[in-house]
Amino acid sequence: MILLQVIVSGLLMGSVYALFSSGLTLIWGMMNVVNFAHGDFVMLAMYVAFFAFTLLKVGPLLFVPLAAALLFMLGVVVYLGLVRHVVRGPPLAQILGTFGLALVLRYAAFWAFTANFVSLPDNLVGGTFDIGGLRIEASRLLGGVLALVITIGMHLILTRTALGSRLLAVSEDRSAAMLMGIRPDRMQAIAWGFGAASTGIAGALIALFFYISPTVGESLALVAFVVVCLGGFGSVPGALIAGLAIGVIEALSGYLIGAVYKDVLVYSLFLIVLWVRPRGLMGTS
Repeated sequence: MILLQVIVSGLLMGSVYALFSSGLTLIWGMMNVVNFAHGDFVMLAMYVAFFAFTLLKVGPLLFVPLAAALLFMLGVVVYLGLVRHVVRGPPLAQILGTFGLALVLRYAAFWAFTANFVSLPDNLVGGTFDIGGLRIEASRLLGGVLALVITIGMHLILTRTALGSRLLAVSEDRSAAMLMGIRPDRMQAIAWGFGAASTGIAGALIALFFYISPTVGESLALVAFVVVCLGGFGSVPGALIAGLAIGVIEALSGYLIGAVYKDVLVYSLFLIVLWVRPRGLMGTS
C-alpha cells in the first residue's frame, strides 16, 4: 500500500510537470526557440497566487485563472518586445536573449519580494483524503488532476481546432501560412501566450504545496527541460508521458534510495534515453 501511495503521489506531481513543460515544448514546436526564462515564469505565477491570497483573500478558484491571464499577457509582451527581434539573429542571440530575461525576472523578484521563503497555508483547499486506504493531500490532488485535464485540453486545442491548425501551419511553413492568409506574428504571439499561461496555471497549483522564493524557478526549469527533451521537442503528448514518468521515478527513487539521490537517477535515465533515442520518446527526426 505504501508503494502504491508513492506512485500515486508521483503521478500527481508528474502531471504538474507535464503542464508547465507543455508550454515550453509548444514554443519550441512553433519557433525552434528554447525559453530559458520558462522556470522564472512559473516562479512569477507562484507569487501571483501568494499575493492574491494574502492581499485579496481569494482562493485557487480565482488566483489560478488570474495567474494564467497575467502570464498569458506576459508571454505576449515578451514575444512582441524581445523574441520576435532576437529570432532574426544567430542562435546565440536567441539563447542569450531568453537567458538574460530569466536573470532580469529572477533578480527583479529578489528586489521586489526579498529572498525569504514564503508559502500558502497547508489547508487552503482542505486537508487529506482517504481514498481506498490511500492518503492524498487535497492540494496535490487538485493540482495533479487539474494539470492533467488542462494538458490534455491543450493537446486537443492544437489538434482539433481552427486555431490549432493555424498554429501548426505556421510551425510547419511560415511562408506558406502567410499565403493562406495566416498572420505568423499573431500566431507566434498567441503561442507564447499559451506557453506562458500554462506556466501560470502550473505555478499557481504548485504554490499550494511548495515553497515560494525567487530561485524556485531554477530547479523547475531543469525539470521542464528534461521533460521536454525526454518526451520530444514539439510534442505535448510526449511532455505528458515524460512528465508522468519523471514524477513517478522521482517519487520511487526518493522512497527506495533516498530523496538526496532522486535527481541522480532521473538525469541518468534521461541521458540513457537520449543516447538510445536522441529525438526523445515522441519527437520527430
